[in-house]
Amino acid sequence: MSVEFLLRIGGMVFFAIVGWRIGDTLGGEAQIRYIIVLALAGAALGLLVTPWLTIRPYLWARKTIRQIPAQQLVAATIGLLIGLIIAALSAFPLSFLPPPLGSILPFVSLVVFGYLGAWVMVMRERDFYAILGGRLGREGFVKASAEKSVLLDTSVIIDGRIADISRTGFIDGAMMIPRFVLAELQHIADSPDSLRRNRGRRGLEMLNKLQKESIVPIRITDLDVEDVHEVDDKLVRLAKNLHCPIVTNDYNLNRVAELQGVRVLNINELANAIRAIVLPGEGMRVRIVQEGKELGQGVGYLDDGTMVVVDNAKKHIGSTIDVMVTRMLQTNQGRMIFAAPTDDKK
Repeated sequence: MSVEFLLRIGGMVFFAIVGWRIGDTLGGEAQIRYIIVLALAGAALGLLVTPWLTIRPYLWARKTIRQIPAQQLVAATIGLLIGLIIAALSAFPLSFLPPPLGSILPFVSLVVFGYLGAWVMVMRERDFYAILGGRLGREGFVKASAEKSVLLDTSVIIDGRIADISRTGFIDGAMMIPRFVLAELQHIADSPDSLRRNRGRRGLEMLNKLQKESIVPIRITDLDVEDVHEVDDKLVRLAKNLHCPIVTNDYNLNRVAELQGVRVLNINELANAIRAIVLPGEGMRVRIVQEGKELGQGVGYLDDGTMVVVDNAKKHIGSTIDVMVTRMLQTNQGRMIFAAPTDDKK
């Protein structure tokens, strides 16, 4: 027997009693008729509206509170208490005003100061927590920004490079992993497709490695966005609610998040930015491993994965040769280097 059903029965009985009391109060010759009609109307009304007065507000409040970060919830509660104290202090002098102001303004001040207190504390929560930490001014802002978290998505966990980055100290805030991201990893690891299954298992292994080796906290959070079903959409909405960036290497998620004003830390962009810069005319040694797209081209790779396209190097496949850089090209997939064999330059 569900809770909603029990509440409907209780509401039906309560409103039926109210209808019966109203019919009894009306009295007169048709007292019994009033009692029966109003009691039945009250019972029907109770069956219909009781969930909207009880369980529906409860579910809405629970859903809203689950989406609010704990820091904002604490700050709003403290601000509300401060606002109510100010309203209580102002209610006494306001009660001496001539009617009807003396009876209306104290209640208005209660609502206004309570709302303003909660709103101001939520807007300035970072300053508030910095003050509680005993570090004011610029140091307080540094501490508040250092404690800011980042959200990890599924692709960056499977990729694995985030484990190495976390050990370098470049990410100084806590790395949060929503439980719905864990659920997606588990779903991928249980996939009947062997490739997806291996990717999911790699992601779970990398997560275990993160928890053991990371120098910053790794937190599994139950925060969720219940009215959104797609994992990427949930992640973007949660990042907006928490005001924190998303760490990813997913190109589509990167663009969608940027369009919605969410900051993104893209691992691929970081990797491209820290690759060694080579200029036209510089020499290097590269092993030719395959044929290129154009006639006579050979393709090799540097240690960091940068592709090197060498003209007239098809005959050198399987060999390591000296080449000279002719130009560079930056693409969405990364940096490409075009070169020519040094022997051809002589």
